[in-house]
Amino acid sequence: MTNIKSNLTAVNLALVLAVGPFVAGCGQTVQGAKQDTANIAEKVSGAAETVDVKSALIADKRVDTSDLNVDTNTETNTVVLKGSVPTNEQRTIAEQIAREQAKGYRIVNQLTVKAVG
Repeated sequence: MTNIKSNLTAVNLALVLAVGPFVAGCGQTVQGAKQDTANIAEKVSGAAETVDVKSALIADKRVDTSDLNVDTNTETNTVVLKGSVPTNEQRTIAEQIAREQAKGYRIVNQLTVKAVG
């Protein structure tokens, strides 16, 4: 009987040692999957914000968007306008449009004025 108990204890120990890392790995995998999902959701949200702002800028014919880029950083809730526009008025209008479209985001206007021609 003692021999059987020893053998069962040894088998149980072997199973714990063999299966333990896989069970722990599953927990880490689930946590990793949750984090990956959160990261993807954040990127999708940032991309959607970028599209919303860029679409509004393109739709507004007062702004020449041929050299205008929009970047969104969801970690800092920042929308950055980059590139150039022909006039200071267009630079101001672009910033106003971005503010209207990206509520809750800080707007950083890095647009430069480059006269056409």
